[in-house]
Amino acid sequence: MKRMLLVLLALVSACNSSQKSVAGKNSSTQKEVDPVIYAQTITQDELKEHLYTYASDEFEGRETGKPGQKKAVAYLKGEYEKLGIPAAKKDGDYFQKVPLEVASVPTGTVTINDSAFGLGEEIITFNAAEGEYTEIVYAAYGIEEEAYSDYTNLDVNGKLVLIKAGEPSNDDGTYKLSGTLEKSVWSNMSEAMEKKSKLAVEKGAKGVFFYDNENYPRFKGYFAYMKNNKSGRMSLKEEAGENFLVLVDNAAAQTLLTDIDENHTSTVISAKINLKVSSGNDQIDSENVAALLKGEEKPEEYVVISSHLDHIGVNADGQINNGADDDGSGTVALLELAEAFKKAKDEGNGPKRSIVFLHVTGEEKGLLGSKYYTDYEPILPLEQTVANLNIDMIGRIDPKRQGNRNYIYLIGSDKLSTELHNLSEEVNEKYTQIELDYTYNDENDPNRFYYRSDHYNFAKNNIPIIFYFNGTHEDYHRPGDTADKINYDLLENRTKLVFHTAWELANRADKVVVDKVSK
Repeated sequence: MKRMLLVLLALVSACNSSQKSVAGKNSSTQKEVDPVIYAQTITQDELKEHLYTYASDEFEGRETGKPGQKKAVAYLKGEYEKLGIPAAKKDGDYFQKVPLEVASVPTGTVTINDSAFGLGEEIITFNAAEGEYTEIVYAAYGIEEEAYSDYTNLDVNGKLVLIKAGEPSNDDGTYKLSGTLEKSVWSNMSEAMEKKSKLAVEKGAKGVFFYDNENYPRFKGYFAYMKNNKSGRMSLKEEAGENFLVLVDNAAAQTLLTDIDENHTSTVISAKINLKVSSGNDQIDSENVAALLKGEEKPEEYVVISSHLDHIGVNADGQINNGADDDGSGTVALLELAEAFKKAKDEGNGPKRSIVFLHVTGEEKGLLGSKYYTDYEPILPLEQTVANLNIDMIGRIDPKRQGNRNYIYLIGSDKLSTELHNLSEEVNEKYTQIELDYTYNDENDPNRFYYRSDHYNFAKNNIPIIFYFNGTHEDYHRPGDTADKINYDLLENRTKLVFHTAWELANRADKVVVDKVSK
């Protein structure tokens, strides 16, 4: 996942006790087909065999663009070829090239009103930033939504813009945007900085100075990590431009505006700002892997099942981060799902809608592979995509969780489609009897997992999603995330839940209805 981004006999009985047909009130199935027959091809032994290879030292932690990641995509391609499931691309290539760039850790100087600020200390940027400026536009919270705008009567074209974290509130403590005590997306660290910076750039800003005193230590630590490990910030090549983002601490921010914490009024500030920060860019070769099982009756409608194929590679001291759970577990689950659906098709019971098995790259670098798929080059049209089921870490147990081990965290099932949520509940009750835990589905959950895995790039395009997740654990993003620590009975049952949900989505008469709007 993205940084920031965790009783056997009873379980076996639960997996195999239900022998009901998928045909129901919403299904167009003309003959009764028992999906349990095909779900039974999903086994602990096969999942384990795949994972001990995929999360082995040979794959070197599968870091995006590195040799281990190349071995990973070759393995996936080989498995789909063995299954006889063709590539999703019309040219027959399983690989969708994802053009990436990595910017080296910047070096240089920044002065504000003749005061020098240290890069990586009071000032942080992951971009090149050059130029001399005599003013900066203070856009307060940098928000524009419906009747509220911090940009009223402001001209930011070609200028620097200063923005702070948070959102406006009323005297009674409620927030102006919602009228309640509930914060909006503009206050969330995981999304707000990008959302505010993007808005400023869309209005013509050359660069953005962003002030978030509470989270600045986190940014500083990330910069130090990159510098010490001689790594850089990766991005889609299409999004690399001349605009830049500069993070400032309290001292630097107050050099520009002494009362920035209390001042919520947009204005133009006279300031002498000199930026001499350079950073080189290297091209990175990476790819998504996509296979397609064509539907029998509605082949132009698609159910996308996704997982991310990458992990975080090798530490500076040579320790390999194998990523067995993150997201080796989701990756091998996808292979077993593909085998189950292919067996059904070979026996004349193929899905009515097409199934896309999508392994995306660069999740750990910022959901880059899925973003490229949805925003730049959808292999299959998004408007014909019925739903996305995303699997990211389903092989372990969250040590913070109490109760039944046979559980899974579900996130996002009700965000866009009430019908999808109800379908998910009904399928689980009928076939797998897993405890569906919605702890992290809470909009106010500080982890904000809904925005931190690849499903989000589908959800923002109003495609209904479900995110399957076991929670983090002590080995999250550490060398200890190895194949021997996976709970293979749970991995099997959780994979079967995804299978039955996908089966119903692919075979029901109508697409699930989108009755809510993406935030």
